[in-house]
Amino acid sequence: MIGVEGTLLPVSSDLDVMRVRQKGRELAAWADFAAVDQTLVATAISEIARNIVTYAKRGTIALKIEEESDRLGLVVVACDQGPGIPNITRAMQDHYSTSHGLGMGLPGARRAMDEFAIQSTSGEGTRIIMKKWRPKPSGART
Repeated sequence: MIGVEGTLLPVSSDLDVMRVRQKGRELAAWADFAAVDQTLVATAISEIARNIVTYAKRGTIALKIEEESDRLGLVVVACDQGPGIPNITRAMQDHYSTSHGLGMGLPGARRAMDEFAIQSTSGEGTRIIMKKWRPKPSGART
């Protein structure tokens, strides 16, 4: 990891959703992600944070930068101890919603990021790990 040791942010309100979205955008900007990728990261974080508030009522989102030999990644780890997702396959389908919304949250976040993994256990909660990568230019700061 470079520069940033990581940030753990609580999520339990609409204000928290806005805060964590902004922190994700700021971290993407700090890591020199393109403006469009900063927006994609912020949008994905917002969708996941909104799901935490809607379904689990509270949780956390951790943000950090990961470094590999030829690329930098912004890593988002969202965790909650909510009811869990009974059918992940169905929840990942476009337009599926249990809250009568548009159903774009999880599938939209998956499309916005380069990597997306979800684990959920009924009655125990959900953990989502998302990553957005960019090439590391020669002479990059470490």
